[in-house]
Amino acid sequence: MAQTILVVDDSTTVVKFVSFSLKNKGYNVLTAGDGMEAIETISGAQEEIALVITDLNMPNLDGYSLIHTLRESEEHAQTPIIILSSEDSEEDRVRGLEVGASSYLVKPFKSSLLLDEVSKHLK
Repeated sequence: MAQTILVVDDSTTVVKFVSFSLKNKGYNVLTAGDGMEAIETISGAQEEIALVITDLNMPNLDGYSLIHTLRESEEHAQTPIIILSSEDSEEDRVRGLEVGASSYLVKPFKSSLLLDEVSKHLK
């Protein structure tokens, strides 16, 4: 059975590109346009969310708050989370990892790099 990955980003272009890349590798993909929608999607998901890929700067609930919320829940405290952001400062990276992200990738990115990172967390 294919693993399910949740892609969270307010850019439909990024969501489409990432989803296309993941589906081509055989993953099931759910999407959300911001952190609030991501929490609703996770709560209503029929399948286990194996990994979350999230942007940081989004309306309603940003990526940092989304990660914090997931890390506070028993069910998703250990779920791998990859930040995919255009914020590339060392401060952003440190903050992202401190709040609980598993990895941090900077946009623009190559699909192969993202897929390598995903497979590293989903063995």
